[in-house]
Amino acid sequence: MKTGRLSQLAVPIGVVAIVVMLVVPMPAALLDLLIAANITGAVLVVLVSMYVKRPLDFSSFPSLLLVATLFRLALNISATRLVLTDGFAGNVISAFGHFVIGGSLVIGLVIFAILLVIQFIVITNGAGRVAEVGARFTLDAMPGKQMAIDADLNAGLIDEKSARKRRAEIASEADFYGAMDGATRFVKGDAIAAIIITFINLIGGFAIGMTTHHLTLSQALSTYSLLSVGDGLVSQIPALLLSVSTGLIVTRSSDSDDMGTVVARQLGGQRRAVRIAGGAALLLCVVPGLPKLPFLLVGGGLMFMASRLPKPTDAEEAVAEEATDAAAPNAEESLLSELAVDPLELVLSADLVPLVDGPGADLLDRVRALRRTLAAELGVVMPPVRTRDSVTLPHSTYAININAVELARGQAPAGMVLAIGDGLDGLPGKPAREPVFGLAGKWLPIELRGQAELLGATVVDRSSLIITHLSEIVRQHASRLLGREEVAAATRALKRSHPVVVEDLTPALLSLGEIQRVLHALLDEGVSIRDLVRIYEALSVAAKGGTDPDRLVEAARGALAPAITASLATEGQLDALTVEPRMQQAMLEAVRPGDGGAQLVLDPGMAEALINAIAERYSEESARGTKPVLVCAAQIRMPLRRLVRLSVPALPVLSYTELSAGSVAVNAIGMIDDVRNLVP
Repeated sequence: MKTGRLSQLAVPIGVVAIVVMLVVPMPAALLDLLIAANITGAVLVVLVSMYVKRPLDFSSFPSLLLVATLFRLALNISATRLVLTDGFAGNVISAFGHFVIGGSLVIGLVIFAILLVIQFIVITNGAGRVAEVGARFTLDAMPGKQMAIDADLNAGLIDEKSARKRRAEIASEADFYGAMDGATRFVKGDAIAAIIITFINLIGGFAIGMTTHHLTLSQALSTYSLLSVGDGLVSQIPALLLSVSTGLIVTRSSDSDDMGTVVARQLGGQRRAVRIAGGAALLLCVVPGLPKLPFLLVGGGLMFMASRLPKPTDAEEAVAEEATDAAAPNAEESLLSELAVDPLELVLSADLVPLVDGPGADLLDRVRALRRTLAAELGVVMPPVRTRDSVTLPHSTYAININAVELARGQAPAGMVLAIGDGLDGLPGKPAREPVFGLAGKWLPIELRGQAELLGATVVDRSSLIITHLSEIVRQHASRLLGREEVAAATRALKRSHPVVVEDLTPALLSLGEIQRVLHALLDEGVSIRDLVRIYEALSVAAKGGTDPDRLVEAARGALAPAITASLATEGQLDALTVEPRMQQAMLEAVRPGDGGAQLVLDPGMAEALINAIAERYSEESARGTKPVLVCAAQIRMPLRRLVRLSVPALPVLSYTELSAGSVAVNAIGMIDDVRNLVP
């Protein structure tokens, strides 16, 4: 049979054998063997407890402690049966009764009582308290540790496999300390059982010896008392060792070395303390009446040890050299990492943490799904979202930061859902506004969700609300998330599949910075940059005639025109607003170059009237449920977009050239002509 198969069967067979020992008589020779195995096993457990580097490296200890306690109690019962029936329980117990305790009942009882005091009052109580506190602190720290893992995962610092491994370690740690809290009760109960069993053996032995075997009182005392106390000592020595093991396990810190190495390193590093202790021992030699030899030997040994330890200057130089070689760069890297600004953050108030780490928490899963959606939609890989909590945020509040700047904030009360629609006046709740589109709604208790849906309202849970808000913020500010590194990475990826396209454009014609500027301009107008092949091909042609940013942007838009018009169309139809021809001519004459690109330098009154007319018409069309676009001549498209984006940022501005290149039907829904009286 293979070793693995034997190890699987060893524990079940052992537990069954222990149960059999409770009811089946056992010969004295076999009892001696099992007692020796019990003591040796306890020594082995103590040594393993000292040599493990982490408590979790001995995670089977609570279960092993239970089995060992049951085994020891079974040996007690078997020994009691032999003592009361035959007056002999094997050579081991007899040796403990006559040699270890000197054949004296009083000495045996005193030693037995001292062992019980050490185990029950000192070691067991201390280990139990440490295990209880460790279990409590471990469970309390679990949400924070889980959230830290999720934050590292979203930040891209670890992969999914590492995150699962760390979550499993946290769960194992919590289970271990919880089991240790219960295992210490076994040790305490074992100490109490030892006292009771010993006194039962004494009383029962006297009664059986004097009534059944017709022994005198002195003979009964000589035979049964020493055997009973010897049995108690035999059982209490391994019990004491297991109690020490329990204390060693629960008091271990998270050091990477075994206990002996840690103690030697920490004590050996204190040369001055060792020297002072040796001097104090030597000074005790001059105290009248004290024996001088023991203190002289101990003090001299400590002074000799102190002389062999490294001097503080040597140790400091070693530490300094190590810090120069390794620690200093790490410290610098750590400082730089703390100074780094996270490109995208989702900050939650303390009461919103259960959305990330709680029963049914799905916010982080939705964030990961949002990254895939936006990558397919905009062509930009959204950076990992760092999710953290903040005590400075008001109750039930979340905030969205880009490059450490807060751009949006919203509310998500616990136990509530947001109902959007009319006819909600009869339901109790708190009026609110949907943060993305500004729609009127009401926060309702989650129990009223069904009633709100019956009234025709759209009901949004808290996670969906936050994700929708986050996605809209990312769409509006996608250009701020596209850095030079991201452009370089996209260019390298494109070069693997289309090397000629990339080599023809950069660095011969355009630098990465100039390409990044074009991509930013496209994203600012909501244009997807997913088709980098078409964009780079168009830039390669346009850049040969100059590197004017507006010209490059228009060239890229021309290559993407079919995709732009298709994304703005509704059911294959584009609702277009046009500008009155005379007004277009006036704007064409008012185009002037500027530092930020071409601008419309119109009369202030005319510019204000134009903006108001466009905003009013856009609001009217949006109220009807249409999604209008503004169409104008290609020469004024970019300047006109710059003029209207501050008042009507959601209005797309297209050129006639882009419309003609598209494949959608155009529905002219109106003309901006309210300012024609201002045109000269």
